[in-house]
Amino acid sequence: MIDFSGENIVLVGALLLFVAVMAGKVAYRFGAPALLLFLGVGMMFGLDFISYRSVDMTQFIGMIALCIILFTGGMDTKFSDVKPIIGPGVVLATAGVAVTAFVLATFVWAICPLLGIEMPFPLALLLASTMASTDSASVFSILRSKKTGLRERLRPLLELESGSNDPVAYMMTILLIGIVSHGSGNMGVGMGLLFFVVQMVIGALSGYLIGRLAVWTINRINLNNASLYSVLLLAFIFFSFAFTDLIKGNGYLAVYISGLVVGNYKLVQKRPLTVFFDGFTWLVQIVMFLTLGLFVNSDELLHGDVLLLSLAVGAFLIFVARPAAVFLCLAPFRRFTTKARIYISWVGLRGAVPILFATYPLMARVDQADLLFNVAFLGTIISLLVQGTTVSGMANLLGLSFPERESAFEVDMHEDMKSGLTEVEVNETMLENGNTLREIVLPENTLVMMICRNGGEYFVPQGSTELHVGDKLLVISDRGEELASAYENMGIDDVMEIR
Repeated sequence: MIDFSGENIVLVGALLLFVAVMAGKVAYRFGAPALLLFLGVGMMFGLDFISYRSVDMTQFIGMIALCIILFTGGMDTKFSDVKPIIGPGVVLATAGVAVTAFVLATFVWAICPLLGIEMPFPLALLLASTMASTDSASVFSILRSKKTGLRERLRPLLELESGSNDPVAYMMTILLIGIVSHGSGNMGVGMGLLFFVVQMVIGALSGYLIGRLAVWTINRINLNNASLYSVLLLAFIFFSFAFTDLIKGNGYLAVYISGLVVGNYKLVQKRPLTVFFDGFTWLVQIVMFLTLGLFVNSDELLHGDVLLLSLAVGAFLIFVARPAAVFLCLAPFRRFTTKARIYISWVGLRGAVPILFATYPLMARVDQADLLFNVAFLGTIISLLVQGTTVSGMANLLGLSFPERESAFEVDMHEDMKSGLTEVEVNETMLENGNTLREIVLPENTLVMMICRNGGEYFVPQGSTELHVGDKLLVISDRGEELASAYENMGIDDVMEIR
């Protein structure tokens, strides 16, 4: 076994990252969740090569990684996309987590005596709370790899839910650890609810204000070295979490709200910042998943009572608890079809967060904390195996998927530019008056910048350039409404706006 210390850290870390990236490539090709293979790599190295069992370090790595992941998720969420579904999204992220936890806890409390395990209801609810939030990051990596879109605004709904439901699960976990550790007499239900509301309100308000402060600072600081903008934004992320936690708010909610604010305001160096945080988020996810895989004790997972309870919990969570929460929470919202509700239920995928939250009882030395952690770990594996590998297939089966069109052009426009970029495909109606570019009727102040032909041949056109059906045109214009009318006259209804 390699001791996880000293100069070996660099060698082992590089090897782990290399193997994890290769595993991620395999997962991307076969449509499997990359998280599953990252965990597998960590477990494999933990069996024979690396001795690692630090709860403190695991929790610290998880905290740092979760801050980055939540902030990036908020930053990538366009408020214009989530605004139409913000009601059901917020209900799923709050009440949905609570309903899932209570339904699952009731099942765990009822089944444990049959397996010879003594587990009071508060402890069963603690286990259920650690597993109550969803992680759809791997879901959308699968959908994007297959170029699959979702109808009925399901993608922004699931992105909003998965990005904002971790704070609720975190709060429930912390509250229940206090109740289980010190007895319900020290923290009654009323005090617990008040604590929960105060934490969420302070977290949301702090996150919004720090997000606005980050936008104001970055837009006015005028750094000579553009690379330092990423460092500055990192400082705001960690400040948002730590400061909010210091004033008794929910730091994870603050981080997500800060990211949502930063992502939806005009920002200097926004494109480079987005690229940096996309890569950095993958790095911290890999590190967190590998760490959790290294941390687990594989021998404990093979105990009969752990295996039976984990299988029962995983199956009940997938087929009963999650669907019950979804159908109950979405009952007031008539816009979703039954098929859409079934799909939302199915993609309640568990990820690294339940495993991370399950380390908190270990830190607090709660009774049966090892059992809770192992069940949460195996329950996550079951969710990834059953749901994670069938995300795309279930969307096709329910008739909710459609081929997602990708842009043929990658363009980075400054946000202050008034002109709009669109991409359209040449059809026969467009060529009725002639097949050269000068014979195409376009509004004033409108220019075809580039043509993509046969999927890979790019060139700048002239007025005499002959157009072919299927050519893709990159068009820039100051006359957006007139151009839209021209497209309509040409029979073009599939117009892609490039931001």
